[in-house]
Order: sequence, then C-alpha cells, then structure tokens
Amino acid sequence: MIRYSDEIIEEVRQNNDVVDIISQYVHLTRKGRNYFGLCPFHSEKSPSFSVSPDRQIFHCFGCGVGGNVYTFLMKIEGITFKESLEQLAERANIQLPTLENNADTAREELKAKVYKVNEFATEFYHKNLYQPVAKIGQEYVKKRKMNQETLEAYRIGFSGKFDELYKALKAEGFGEKEILESGLVNKRDNGTYIDRYRERLMFPICDVRGKVIGFGGRILDDSKIKDPKFPQPKYINSPENVVYSKGRHLFGLNVAKKDATKKLLIVEGYMDVISLHQRGITNVVGALGTALTEQQGWLLRKSTEQVILGFDADGAGQTAIARSMEILQKMGCDMRVLQIEGAKDPDEYIVKFGEGRFKLAMDNAISLVEFKVKNLKNGLNLENVGDKIKFLNEIAKILSKVENTMEREIYIEKIAKGYNISKEAIYAEVNKLIYAGNKGDKILQGKNREIKHIENKVQENENIDGDLEKRENTIIAILLENNKSAFEKIKQQIKPEDFKSEINKKIAKQLYEELEKEEGNINKLIDTFDEELQSHITMLMATDFEIENMDKAVEDILIKYERERLDNRKKEVLKQLETESNAEKKTQLGKELSNIIIALSKIR
Repeated sequence: MIRYSDEIIEEVRQNNDVVDIISQYVHLTRKGRNYFGLCPFHSEKSPSFSVSPDRQIFHCFGCGVGGNVYTFLMKIEGITFKESLEQLAERANIQLPTLENNADTAREELKAKVYKVNEFATEFYHKNLYQPVAKIGQEYVKKRKMNQETLEAYRIGFSGKFDELYKALKAEGFGEKEILESGLVNKRDNGTYIDRYRERLMFPICDVRGKVIGFGGRILDDSKIKDPKFPQPKYINSPENVVYSKGRHLFGLNVAKKDATKKLLIVEGYMDVISLHQRGITNVVGALGTALTEQQGWLLRKSTEQVILGFDADGAGQTAIARSMEILQKMGCDMRVLQIEGAKDPDEYIVKFGEGRFKLAMDNAISLVEFKVKNLKNGLNLENVGDKIKFLNEIAKILSKVENTMEREIYIEKIAKGYNISKEAIYAEVNKLIYAGNKGDKILQGKNREIKHIENKVQENENIDGDLEKRENTIIAILLENNKSAFEKIKQQIKPEDFKSEINKKIAKQLYEELEKEEGNINKLIDTFDEELQSHITMLMATDFEIENMDKAVEDILIKYERERLDNRKKEVLKQLETESNAEKKTQLGKELSNIIIALSKIR
C-alpha cells in the first residue's frame, strides 16, 4: 500500500483552503477573522459552526465536532482519509504517487476490483446494445428517440439472457468474490450463477468523478410488470456494496458538471434525466429514488448555487418535494420548485412542449415560500370567511420564519395582490408571531445556556479545577502556535505528565515530541488524533484566549505554576514540622520553609 508522505499530505492540505471546501456544503458568513454557519453535523437554529482561515480548521461550539479540511470531507462525505486525500489532490491538480496495488486493506483491494468489474460490465452492456440479440432494447431506444450522443454520454446498454455477463467476467479473469460483491450476478442455491439483470435497458450509475459504482436496469416488456404469476419490477437497482451507497450519489452528475452552470435541476428517474439532457437541458441530475437524502443534499450544495426541484406531479412526487425542501433549507441552499402544467412529469412536458417552454418554466420556478403558500390553498375555499382566516393565519406562520426583512416584504406584497388580502392584515399577524417567537426564543436560549453551563461545570468539577483547566488549555493553545521560543520556556517548568486533564496530557505528550523536532509539523498532528482529541484541539484553536503579548502570557502562566508549586510544598513542610521529632531534620525543614516564604514574597 502507498503510505503517502507527510510532505504530500501537507502539500495537498495547503492547496485546499478549508473555507473554500466547507463553503461548498455550508453557507458561511464572515464575522471578524472567522466564518460562521449552521453546523452540518447537528440540527441548530443559530450558527455555532466556526471556520478559521488563519488556522485552516473548523469547530462547532454546539456539538463539539472539529478538525481540518481532511476531517471535514471524511465526515460530510462518509469517506476514508485516503479517499479525502485523493479527492483534494485531484481538486488541486496534484499528482499522487501510485503503485499497481495501492489498497491497504482487503476491503480497499475489493473496492478496486469491483470498480474494474463495473467498468467491464458497462462496456459489455453498451456494446451488447448494438448486437442483433438486443432488438427489444433497440426498439425502446428508437421509441424514446435517444440519439447516439445520448447513448454514449450515459453509456446506456442492454443486458442479455441468463449468465452471459457472468461468463464474460470469468473469461476476463475476475474472481467470484468481486463478481458477487458487485451485485451484477447472483449465486443460486444449487451453486450455479445467474445475471441479476436480464433483458433490460442498462443505466450505469457513476460517482461525480465518473467512476461506475452501480447500475439501474429497466424492464423492456411492460407486460411482465403485471404478470400474475411472476410479476417483475419496472426497475432493478444495484444493491449497496463496497463502492455503492444509494443515498450518497446523484444520477448524471458526472455528465451535468461538464457544463458550467449555476443551476441544477433534480428529477426522479433515469429517463427523466436522459430525455431532458437530449433535448437541451444539460444541467439535470436524478435522485435515484423519490426522496432526497441529506448526503445528496450536500452534494447538490457543493455542486451548484441554485437547486430546482422537478419531481413528478403525483402524491409521491409532492411528498418528495416537501422532504427535499426541509433538507436543502437546513443546508442554506437557494432552492426553487418547478411548476409544470399539462404533463405528469418533466420528461412528458419537454416532449410535449419543447425546450423553450421548459427553460422558461425553470426560469419561473417558484421559491420555497411561494410553494408552501400555493399548497395551502388545497382543500380551502377562499370565498369562505373561515377558510380565508385559516389561510391568512397559516401564511403568517410561513412568513414569520423568513429572516430577511426585504424578502418578507416582497412576499407580503405579492400575496396581498394575488389573494386579495390587505397588506396591513398580513403585517399584523406576521409581526405578532415574530414578536412572540423572539420573546420565547430569548427565554429558551437563556435556559439552554444555563443548563449547558451547569453540565460543563459538573464535568470540570469531576476532573480538575476550572481555573487550572483554563490555564492548561491556554498552554496547549500556545503550543499549537508552533512558537519554539515559548515552548523552550514552558518545557523547562512543565512536563506533559504535569497536566491534570487527561485529554490535555495526551495532546501535550505528542505536541512536545513534535516541537522537539527541528522541522516539527503541528498541522499533521490533527490527522493522527482520534475524534475526541481533534474536537478538543480545534475548540482550543477556535477560542480567543485574548493573548496580546506571547512572552508575557507564558511568563504569567509559569509564575502561576511556580506559585502553586511553592504553596503546595509550603503546606507539606508545615505538616512535616508538626510531626517531626528529629532536631536536625526540623532545622532543615525550617530553612526550606524560610526559603519558600522568601521565594513566594518575590512573586506575589
């Protein structure tokens, strides 16, 4: 396995600014020297997620998670350190050293082989589509008016009968383990093998880098879907395995990202994506299901500035829109909802009305607030006074959650005109809710802060004195500055084992070892620590200890330690004098006590 050198890890880190990377997933706002946003790792209303461009770290003061650019990518994408390094290296155009076998574990080795199986299968299916045996597939392609460019862009193929793929894979030299892990072949109870996909149109699913990670297969004889004896699903998708996780990818993103765009349209199915792409809507991706997952939300947040939801008009599609909006809103995404009439889904709409009408519909996609207000009308008769009052109250609830005052004003104007309700009535109800909400929030926030403070205090009291913990934290923060002069002074008086906090003791031990080196690298230490230590370090790095003069700060800390050491020794000597009967030892203790008192008088 390749063990990447510290130099290459550091080079990749330095060429990937932590603010740039995190801002692809989290909406960040600059406050002073740092950036803040809503934490992607826990639910919160007020931003407690801090990103430091100076130190190239992030830390959430709410849930405590923290780390560097590698840590963030590993957590948000659910990938390994090696994978995060490779992604960041690719982003920075840094060539990583390679070997024929660069898998460090059996799992990594299996992943590499499954990728190869998938690539082989993609080519096998694609070539098969042009063979005489694929007549049913060719007829479907012709019926859906897919051109050659589309077939090649998405590498669409056709799966044959029985065990054709299995035999081809074996002939190519692939082993049973990677073939079965890929999910392309099933092993039957009698020990024989059969292809999972048989006589289906095949859609390879790729990750954002273009690597084939899975497949979707559409049945071509629709009568089999309703077969009374052996009904078959319309679509079969790859099972989750070492390279494929359904909720972490978007179909067609690898194709859509080739066209620089500030908008991405997300639709439900494979054919929606392909049909729209062929007709000129190239900034389109598929959800690989009817509901967007959080991981897909982050992928969208990273890939575009605006997301347009284009799910089907049926009940499941509308439910998916509501769920997706919740996820994307939490992530700070600018989202819109596609409004189409006269068709059940985007595919049917563009075939019926053409590219121009569809692009206009995308340009006129409505906001989250407008979508919610529009849906409120369902089941209400606005000519009825009771229904209209209910409608107004619900509108007020929605508008009271719009934080931007100007945005809220525009919505009020629009709603007042559109639904014949006076602006004054809407303002009155909205302001009533905002005032009540702010008052409640302040009370609640005050209680939360108090509870959190008590919990922290209890934890501190169980370990060490609060003042001593703060002092130890300050020392660690100073050492993290990589100040050799400060370190030389500190190490003369304070050893790692002198730290009372166990977490600080562990960190200090490694920091001392690194700082003793001629060219010690503090940044790389974060990668070697576990999650608890990483979170503690980033908390210290993100905390302002108000150190204006480093030398003076170190001197003050060392004086406190010396004073405590002398005070403790003084107590010990006094205790010994009470019980000591030997005259000579008493004299020695008396002299020591006198020296301690003189020393203390000099530093008081």
